[in-house]
Amino acid sequence: MRRKLIAGNWKMNKNFSETRDLLLKIKNGLNTDILNKIDVLVCPSFVNLTIANDTLIDSSINLGGQNIYQEDEGAYTGEISAKMLKSVGCKYVILGHSERRQYFSESNETVNLKVKKALENSLTPIVCVGETLIQREKEMHFKTIEEQVSKCLKGFSAEEILKIVIAYEPVWAIGTGKTASPEQANEMHIFIRNVIGNLFTKDIAGKIIILYGGSMNDKNSKELLHMSDIDGGLIGGASLKSESFINIINSAL
Repeated sequence: MRRKLIAGNWKMNKNFSETRDLLLKIKNGLNTDILNKIDVLVCPSFVNLTIANDTLIDSSINLGGQNIYQEDEGAYTGEISAKMLKSVGCKYVILGHSERRQYFSESNETVNLKVKKALENSLTPIVCVGETLIQREKEMHFKTIEEQVSKCLKGFSAEEILKIVIAYEPVWAIGTGKTASPEQANEMHIFIRNVIGNLFTKDIAGKIIILYGGSMNDKNSKELLHMSDIDGGLIGGASLKSESFINIINSAL
């Protein structure tokens, strides 16, 4: 059975002290029994990863980064490597988020390179895919997602695929307050699983964790998280408030 994963993507929010304070509230507000049953992940900004790791040192809450560059080191001003994330305690990294694609021109091919580098450094990549509102209205959403999944996962072995997490994030539902209905979200999760099944095997597809990442909050999380193929959430704004993030985690049981 696939284990639920609730991940908080803090984006460009929270300074040093705010990061520590929010993590203390989350850590102290979670029951140990919950953490034995559900994987919890937080992804603060790069500059706050060290204080985040120090704050979570005695916790089973996982730490992740929001991006990496596809090289180990070099003259790439402003970039972060997978090795750097590992050195400050990260176990996960978010790759191919729609905001990276939109604002920084990331492509499926670039994401593919970054996934390879993450796996080489024993980081679990959370690979984001999703369609825009125009693509959905033109009924191009299935084609778009199939292309993204196929290109982002190109060239990996079956063993490597099982180390990858997918996050479906309909672009039209990110930061807008809009959410795909549980049925719409689950339909796409099933479709993604079928694409992976065609690329690899049905057995592998059945083991892949697929998160939903479109404005999930503590009001809609329970219904979304109990759909057949939704294995967790990639939470944006709702992860910046300890009470709402804890409620989402609790709703996954």
